[in-house]
Order: sequence, then structure tokens, then C-alpha cells
Amino acid sequence: MSRYLLEATHLSHGFEYPLFDGIHVALEAKESLAIVGRSGSGKSTLLHLLSSFIEPNEGEVKLFGENLYSRSQEEIEALRRYDIGMVFQFHYLFKGMRALENIQIATLLSEESFDVSIVKALEVEHLMEQKTSSLSGGEQQRISIARVLSKKPRIIFADEPTGNLDSENASKVIEVLLAYIQKYEAVLVLVTHDEQLAKRCKYSYRLEERRLKEMV
Repeated sequence: MSRYLLEATHLSHGFEYPLFDGIHVALEAKESLAIVGRSGSGKSTLLHLLSSFIEPNEGEVKLFGENLYSRSQEEIEALRRYDIGMVFQFHYLFKGMRALENIQIATLLSEESFDVSIVKALEVEHLMEQKTSSLSGGEQQRISIARVLSKKPRIIFADEPTGNLDSENASKVIEVLLAYIQKYEAVLVLVTHDEQLAKRCKYSYRLEERRLKEMV
């Protein structure tokens, strides 16, 4: 049994032109990795390769010791439902529902119970009875993160999760994500433009010249 929850080797991908090649990533429980890079460098594409949404042109991705893209579609859907948490810059909340109902849908699908400590940590417990359409962009983003964490995923992929937040709330969100992976023995892969936030992860890399280069 591999000690890595996430392991990727020899990843290469591109569309009209090559984005990256020879990428290696390996994370054990409680570890975090951040990727920064200019727009168009391929960092979001790399995140999608690692998280089951795009199959790489070359290379292998393993989640929990098993090859991700050799699994059936039903197995991949189960991973997304129970084990993978995706945090996007755009929150994709159900606008006609209350904040609480948005979170409860996620817990129902993943067969988890509502965890009030998560909404308290994100400082959104007072918003539970409000319709999401009445909330600010930053409040909606924190609700969406609460919804993801309420699934109790073992691997969290976060694509610019603090893009709609001011610096104070961005810092709080990263604190919550890092505390979560320690408590639940999970891992975090973060894509961000914010180098200061990136450096709070155990590993931080810049994607440039088609390679992951360690940040200094």
C-alpha cells in the first residue's frame, strides 16, 4: 500500500502547444502543495489532471495508491462524491436555496452529517438561514468552501479559492484548509496567484518553462 494519498509521475500535457512535461507530485497525509504561475502557464490544467477531470497526454496519476485513469467512470464518480473536494474560484452555489441547504446537499450526497465547527471556523455560521443570492461574493465563496469541507474529503483541490476574498479572509481560509488536512489526515493541492499564501503550504512551486520549480 502506497504511503501517498496523491502521486503523479511523468505528467505531460498540452493543447495547441505543450503546457508542461515531466511533472512529478507526491503527497502523504497532512501535506500541502501550492502551485503559482502566470495566466496560461497550465497550473489549472495540472490541477484538473490530478483531480480526475482531464486525462493527461502522458504519465500516471494515482489516488490512494491506485491508478486514477484506469478506473471505471463509476469508480471515478464515487471518488468525486466521497473522497475528492474541489474548491473553485467561482462558487457554483444553488442561488434559490439558503446557505445551510447548500451545505446539507453536499453532506447528504457524501453521507456525512452537518459539522457546525466548519462553518464556525470559516465565520459563516450567522449566514446559514440566508439565501445565497443575498450574500456578498466573499461570503458565497466561504459558504462554497464550507460545503466542500463538509463532505470530509481526503484530497482537496483548490483553484484560486481566495480570489474573491480580501487579504484577511484569504488568510483565514488558508488557515482553515491547512487545519482541516491535519485533523482529517487529508492533503491539499492549491493553485493561487498569491505567493505569500502559497508559501504557507509545505511545498510551493512555480510552474514555468513547462516545469515545476521550487519557490525560494
